[in-house]
Parts: sequence; C-alpha cells; structure tokens
Amino acid sequence: MRSINSLMNVRSLLNLASDRLRTLPLVVLYITDGCNSRCITCDIWKLPRRNMDMALVERLAAEFPRLGVRSVLLSGGEAMQHPEWPRIGQLFHAAGIKVLLLTNGLLLKKQAQQVIDSIDQVTVSLDGAAPETYRAIRGVDGLSIILEGIRAITQAGIPVTTRTTVQRGNFRELPQIVDVAKEAGAGKVSFLAVDVSNRVAFGPRFDGAVQPLTPIHAPPSPALSQDDLPEFARVLDRLEESHAEDFQAGLIAESPEKLRKLYRYFAAIHGLEPFEAPRCNAPHLSTVIEVDGTLRPCYFLPSMGRIDGQPLAHAINADRALELRRAYRSGERAECERCVCPLYRGPRALLGDL
Repeated sequence: MRSINSLMNVRSLLNLASDRLRTLPLVVLYITDGCNSRCITCDIWKLPRRNMDMALVERLAAEFPRLGVRSVLLSGGEAMQHPEWPRIGQLFHAAGIKVLLLTNGLLLKKQAQQVIDSIDQVTVSLDGAAPETYRAIRGVDGLSIILEGIRAITQAGIPVTTRTTVQRGNFRELPQIVDVAKEAGAGKVSFLAVDVSNRVAFGPRFDGAVQPLTPIHAPPSPALSQDDLPEFARVLDRLEESHAEDFQAGLIAESPEKLRKLYRYFAAIHGLEPFEAPRCNAPHLSTVIEVDGTLRPCYFLPSMGRIDGQPLAHAINADRALELRRAYRSGERAECERCVCPLYRGPRALLGDL
C-alpha cells in the first residue's frame, strides 16, 4: 500500500507540470443542494432540492482509487440532508479513502453516532459566538445545538475544525468565536472573508446570468464597510494579544499576518488597497463534482463539463477543463484575483498526504 501511495504522490507532482491531471488527490462532492440553514450570503437553500443519485456515488467510489483520490469532502448544500449520507461515507471508506464532512452542524448532535461511524474529520461553519449573531447570519436559531454536536463528536475522537466566514455581522466577535469553539472541543479554528463578488458559488445571489464581478465601489451588505475597517484592525490586534497561546499552539489555523490579509481584502473592496491574488493551485489538485455530475475545477470557477457516461479520468481532462486550468494558471480568470478560499500545495506537501 505504501508503494502505491508513493506512486500516486509522484503522479500528483506531475499535475503541476502541465494542465492535464494524472491523479486527483482531493474531490469535493456536493451530495445534495438541499440545506436547512437560511444564510444571508447564500441562495442555495432557495433552489429546488436535489440529491446525488446513489448510482453515481457507487460509480465514483469504484473509480476514485484508480485516480489516486486520497480524500473526499462531502458538501452541499448541507451534506447531512442527503438521506444516505452515512452510507456514502462508508462506501468511500471501503475504497480506502479518507472521508471529510463540511457541515453547518445543525444535525451533528442528532446524528453523532453516524458521524463517528462514517467520517474521519469534520469542518463546522461557526459564524457567531452569540446566539443572536448566529441567527442573524445563518437564518436559524442553532448555535447551542451546534456546539453540543461538536462536543459529542470530539469526545468520541473525531477531529473538528470550525470555519467562520468573517463579515460585517460578526467581525467584532472573532475572539469570542475562538473561545466558544475551543470550549466545545474544536481542535482548530479558521477564518475566511465573506465572498461578495462570485456569481458561480453560493447559488443565484445576483439577478440575471453570470456577469462581471461586482464593482469595488458597491459591495453587498455582508462586506465590512469602510467605516468598519479601523475597528476591525483593533479586533485583530486584540485577538493577537489575547490569544497568543492559541496562535502558538495552532488552534487558530491562520497566523496573525494571514488574518490581516482579511483586513486588506475588505480594504481592497473599497479601493483603498489593491487586491492580493492568493497563491492557489486547487484546480491542479482537486475537482468539484456537483449533484448532477457537473464538474468544476474549484468552487469559484465555472463548469468544465459533466461526467455523463465517460470515465472521470477523461472528463477532468476534457478540452474545457484544460482551458480553465490554463486560464487560471496564467492569471486570466478574474475570479481568482478576489478568491477568499484558496488551496495551495507545493511539491513537498504533495509527496506526503494531502
């Protein structure tokens, strides 16, 4: 098994040498687009609900080992709303693949044993430290039950990372969010900026078809206003001082300097600084597969086709897929300039486990 994994790691390095994928270390699988949250920054929950057909799941579970898939991230929508999500996790486990779950956490407590039996690692969205803040952003009154769910699965040994989307409604609570996540048993706390421009991700938040990115002088309301920026800078200073031990221990995933990139992102929205295009090679290491078999090079780039009846290895290397990888690599995709959730793995990381 070790020799097979080593071969796949070397093949992953070859991904970085061209726009053709020899292996696929990570797959993000949207197993449903149903959701039980009502987030103000996302319209997916307004769409008609669809669940990924189990025939497609079984086919992917059979194909993934040949592609060297090491990890599959179950997402959505809310992945735990797929009626057979535990079976999906177990299918990938049986194929020797690490199973990750991205969830809003509302069902964690109720389905804790299924998580323990089916999932290796969980990322929970945590967008507030106070119930009223969480309710205002997520549209449901769920903070306490989410924290109870985190406790239930971490006590059973399942690693949990919380992920907070920093926005105007919660930026003042960053230190308190770290505290409540830590108290609930989370092993890592991560922050990223709210996306305010991408018309591909998060459902049809904007009128009409996909259009150019939102002008920097007209940010949607979830973004920090220009008047919020000085206070946000003070919050980040306070977080660095009051939680120095948590930064040092790695509980807070981002360094203080990386968190200050969030400040610069919001400043750039108002034209006060240039956007910093993040370092990212996600389309060369991963693929998003949607409920109906639509493929994307990452969450924020448009479709590169569908699986349909062809092998996945062929679909991820179709002409449109190669074109999108070449375009992002050469800086031609405007979405990448403002991306809030990049993924980068260098050669050294690829020789280990993703």
